Amino acid sequence: MSEDTRPLTETVYYVLLSLVEQRHGYGIMQYVREMTEGRVVLGAGTLYGALSTLQEKGWIQPLVGDAGERKKEYQVTAKGRSVLALEVGRLERLIRDGNAVLEGGAS
Repeated sequence: MSEDTRPLTETVYYVLLSLVEQRHGYGIMQYVREMTEGRVVLGAGTLYGALSTLQEKGWIQPLVGDAGERKKEYQVTAKGRSVLALEVGRLERLIRDGNAVLEGGAS
């Protein structure tokens, strides 16, 4: 199983989702908190560790800002979008299989 097809952690999943549109760190934290209705709250250390790892994998990229701009913005890359699409498909299969078992359609 390649690095790009392994299941994503919840943190990585939501960071990638948030970066479908460009955002800075605090904006990512706010977006994830709102999207999950407070169920997932990213701390700064967790977020910036994830951002560093995702950049190394080529799944996100920092955007060039104005000189002197303190807020660094990021956006998902084509590779990151592909990884995210694979994960959404995997999660959909999990839901489908779970519902089938609970409804008595699979054993």
